[in-house]
Amino acid sequence: MEFSEIDILQIEEKGLSTQEVERQIQIFERGNIKVDIQQAATLGDGIFAYNVEDQKKFIQTFEDKKEQLNLLKFVPASGAATRMFKAFHNFANEFDPEKASLRDYLDKKENKNLQLFFEEIEKLPFYEEAYKKAKDNNPDFSNKSNDEQQLILVKTMLYENGLGLSDLPKGLVPFHSYNDFTATAFEEHLHSAAKYLSINGVTKLHFTVAEGDKEKFEDEFENIKERVEEATQTKFEISYSYQDPKTDTIAVDEENKPFRDENDRMFFRPGGHGALIENLNQQEADLIFIKNIDNVVVATNLPKVVEMKRMLGGKLITLQEQVFEYMKALNAGNNSETKLDEIAGFLEDELFVKITSSFAKFTGEEKTEYLCKKLDRPLRVCGMVKNEGEPGGGPFLVKNEDGEISLQIIEGAQIDKNNSEQLEILNNSTHFNPVDIACSLKNHKGESFDLNQYVDGNMSFIADKTKDGKSLKALERPGLWNGGMAYWNTVFVEVPVETFNPVKTVADILKPSHQPK
Repeated sequence: MEFSEIDILQIEEKGLSTQEVERQIQIFERGNIKVDIQQAATLGDGIFAYNVEDQKKFIQTFEDKKEQLNLLKFVPASGAATRMFKAFHNFANEFDPEKASLRDYLDKKENKNLQLFFEEIEKLPFYEEAYKKAKDNNPDFSNKSNDEQQLILVKTMLYENGLGLSDLPKGLVPFHSYNDFTATAFEEHLHSAAKYLSINGVTKLHFTVAEGDKEKFEDEFENIKERVEEATQTKFEISYSYQDPKTDTIAVDEENKPFRDENDRMFFRPGGHGALIENLNQQEADLIFIKNIDNVVVATNLPKVVEMKRMLGGKLITLQEQVFEYMKALNAGNNSETKLDEIAGFLEDELFVKITSSFAKFTGEEKTEYLCKKLDRPLRVCGMVKNEGEPGGGPFLVKNEDGEISLQIIEGAQIDKNNSEQLEILNNSTHFNPVDIACSLKNHKGESFDLNQYVDGNMSFIADKTKDGKSLKALERPGLWNGGMAYWNTVFVEVPVETFNPVKTVADILKPSHQPK
């Protein structure tokens, strides 16, 4: 690639190098690499399911050990609410009550979310505030037809002269309406974290936010601090980080040349949530729970969520202690064949690591080196729920380019649906990834792993986007819990579907599971 002096300055301002930009352009030229799924992970074959007694043991382990650990909840929260309100933006732009009725518009659109929205609009946690604002801003509001009122209400909810909800970070949109207050997703995360992460009256959370939004979150915390701390009997230590500009990726045109804006400058885009592996890398906690900002429950449903969090944490601690014990034994050397075989059995049975068929022929030294390489990695325990048709990724056994097979969380877009065998495996999958992860980022010596060393760069993804009306190709870094954690040791555990309660569109807030009793 030939870069101008201005290009090189722009690249360096991003904290990137010309070599890195060239590497990214080569990925565009190569195209997406489809993963090679071998089978879906299912109960008893890649996914553990525990009865009540076993769950209680893991929960007790977590409670017994957590006081000695530095615990943290890590919440990717940089998403804007724009997508959440997409259908309602379209409605606000398209609907003209003088030309068609609301009923005709909805029938023509055949959008179930819009239908539900207008049928149950009064149940929205921000309805009363929007209604009052609409009347204040429109003195003749009461005299308008129902269809006109609905249009005004939607615009009041969305835009700046009203509530401005679509310009907010998703985490600051009111999700739940209680008797005397409404709670945002951000607030619900504080309530839930306090139930299982509080140690000596302190609960720690980290939110990754968009640059410019940090102050909004801080202001929200100041507004709710007294109420939440009184309700949870805990103090909160909240930290924030931004997606590093050096994780932005170059966009290209149809010919895989750098896409340029109206000022002839190269256009870089945020590299997707996979870029947050660096934010996670900066955390010092011993045990970190990861959950998306929009996956929260109302207070009455919190006990089951908290119970499962403790269970996942206890499972992680149990595995970690065994890994550390084995690593110390391997580092000490002089292990018997029986001991080495025991460790290999643990890897296969508990971490679902496929041991090479050549293992039996290795010398003791070779076995030790091989087992160390397999054991000494970041560790994650991921909750999995039964697939009930939600869009998103799931658990699979995947073969990488070296021929190794491992447990991975795979998005549907990574699978070659034109391949009948791959499509059949996908259709036979039984579980879904709710992003409910407990993880350990330190080795047996207490040193932090460099998480960038455990990313599969081949799992980056090319997507078609537009800017200023022009088509472009964008590069998403390997997803945080997909390729970003591809070389971690991974365990999947079934958790109840009621612990998964995301809000992808505003109509999801109207589901019974988001309506406080």
